[in-house]
Amino acid sequence: MRKLLKSFRTEIYPTPEQKVKINKIIGTCRYIYNFYLSHNKALHDQGEAFMSGKAFSVWLNNEYIPGNPDKAWIKEVYSKAVKKSIEDGCLAFTRFFKHQSGFPKFKKKGKSDVKMYFVKNNSKDCICERHRIKIPALGWVRLKEKGYIPTTKDGWKIKSGTVSMKADRYYVSVVVEIPDTKPFCDSGEGIGIDLGLKDFAIVSNGKTYKNINKSAKLKKLEKQLRRAQRCLSRKYENLKKANYIKIK
Repeated sequence: MRKLLKSFRTEIYPTPEQKVKINKIIGTCRYIYNFYLSHNKALHDQGEAFMSGKAFSVWLNNEYIPGNPDKAWIKEVYSKAVKKSIEDGCLAFTRFFKHQSGFPKFKKKGKSDVKMYFVKNNSKDCICERHRIKIPALGWVRLKEKGYIPTTKDGWKIKSGTVSMKADRYYVSVVVEIPDTKPFCDSGEGIGIDLGLKDFAIVSNGKTYKNINKSAKLKKLEKQLRRAQRCLSRKYENLKKANYIKIK
């Protein structure tokens, strides 16, 4: 049985306590992302090797935070979200090294799109009911659109998601795994498809799909379009000449 992934996004109504947690996690993720960029930039300026996301995570938890007690608040937030911000920073550097994008930019408060990432760790996480969803580190959160996200009881499983904030409104985006019960082919066997010029496609089961670009109706419409374009062009030139004579 094949499984498909589908995403859903809707607004949520967190409680005041949940809003504080969301803001704290998002703020920490932005701080860690910027710290990862600045740390690698400092290593480059000192002529040292680039630090990958995994190595940075180990260094952060085992050396930096224990050596800086004032940064202990980093471990107070949801760890998966912090780890994802480091992975995003590493991906940004990877794209830069491959010349696929520019040098990673620092994220600014209120201007950059920073999200709280969460993932399903156990059977009690990421449960969705008709009117609410259970998010790790937040608990049950009310949904604005009831019944929009498929419920867990129907067999739909939430794999991961993000919580974001925009204009003092909060949103959740989830990736849901959907079991696909439809077979690929009714007969259970594969089919061959031949793409051509005269016919759009010829299938091994005997079906032929015509190329609409070769149909008489489309050719007639294209001829009418060419005539209308020429007529419009002549009118435009005549109006332009008339305006020029009038100005003189």
